[in-house]
Amino acid sequence: LIGLAPAAQGGNRTGRMFTGDRSGDWLFEALHRFGFANQPHSETVDDGLILKDCYITATIRCAPPQNKPLPEETAACRPYFLRELDLLKRIGIFIPLGQVAFTQLLKNLRLKGLTLPPLKFGHGQVVPLPKGRTIIASYHPSQQNTFTGKLTREMFYRVFKQAQQHLNSPVPPEK
Repeated sequence: LIGLAPAAQGGNRTGRMFTGDRSGDWLFEALHRFGFANQPHSETVDDGLILKDCYITATIRCAPPQNKPLPEETAACRPYFLRELDLLKRIGIFIPLGQVAFTQLLKNLRLKGLTLPPLKFGHGQVVPLPKGRTIIASYHPSQQNTFTGKLTREMFYRVFKQAQQHLNSPVPPEK
């Protein structure tokens, strides 16, 4: 799972992405529902949350002012994100949460040598990648999106259902 950055009152405060904020309420409930977390909530880093076959990161490492990272911040954090991609050998699914995370993921995959056509963000969009990997894009579970109905629980659940189905299907042989 790829977010934009730690929320000022969430991950930046607690030390774990999506922990202690409303976006996390949605995220951890969905992760639990589909078997990717042992509990449906996370309030502190020592609350007992255990993720299963799931890793949460962000393209930006610090909470940006007004939640809008500057190009300099994105560039400064890029080496860390690229290194995570190198270290995480078993990635089957990338779920970028929001358009910025989607755009940054594509940019970083291209920097790693992956050839991708121009792609526009769309909730639920599925992008097949080499080695049986897949991107499934989602709106970010921000209050702005959830309070307005731009993202409903059913829409969010569909993303995780797709991820679950993909992870449970056999990986096609490489060409």
